[in-house]
Amino acid sequence: MKYYAVNKATEEVCQVGRLLFDKGFVAANDGNLSVRLSEDVILTTPTGVSKGFLEPDMLVKVNLQGEVLEGKTEPSSELKMHLRVYSERQDVQAVVHAHPPIATTYAIAGIPLDQAMMPEAVITLGTVPVVEYGTPSTEEIPNAIAHYIHSYRALLLENHGALTWGKDIFSAYYLMETLEFAAQVNFNLKLLGRERELSKGRVQELLTIKEKMGIKGESPAGISCGSGESVCKSAAKQTGMPMSITRSELETLAELITEKVLFKIRKEK
Repeated sequence: MKYYAVNKATEEVCQVGRLLFDKGFVAANDGNLSVRLSEDVILTTPTGVSKGFLEPDMLVKVNLQGEVLEGKTEPSSELKMHLRVYSERQDVQAVVHAHPPIATTYAIAGIPLDQAMMPEAVITLGTVPVVEYGTPSTEEIPNAIAHYIHSYRALLLENHGALTWGKDIFSAYYLMETLEFAAQVNFNLKLLGRERELSKGRVQELLTIKEKMGIKGESPAGISCGSGESVCKSAAKQTGMPMSITRSELETLAELITEKVLFKIRKEK
């Protein structure tokens, strides 16, 4: 197993911290990051510091028991869930915890991202379950996520935020980006009332690609229909459902229709 070099780890953790901050995935001092330096040594972010303003000398080295080995600051109080991931998964080299707004909305609502909407999400992200609530900084969250770590690549933490992990810090960060994007798209589809899920047949094609790419983790099953269809007929029927729109949007739509009708009348004259 090839682990992170300290200099590279320090640079990349600070860089990803800024990305999380710039993307609006964390606010104030929210979130925490970590990378594995060796089998039992972890480099992690400190408590009480904005991820957008991390400096190399702020980072802390700890062991898998959470004991500080080196550093001028204290590690995040939520380090425990990072350590549980590392303890359960020897192949994981980095963990990212953040509060991306839409994904966190799903987490608070207790709604998993388990529908096969986009091919990219089916392959790279897979199903994202909601982990039962635990008090932050206690052993409740680590104990809760332990049941999911081996089967998924990302988790929604009930009434809290999101957790991703990967072979390096950028892989874990990109999963967080994909998670938030998928949540945003799903949210938009619900507003439109036009959720169109991929069929089981199409999902199976994607899972074959996923297997060839060596990506593990559960993925949505899709909905039952003919394997040759890209979306089920039952889902396609939803295109006839009324859209949820505001009064101002309805008025704008009425104006456009009126203009088109008047234009047609003038043209016919």
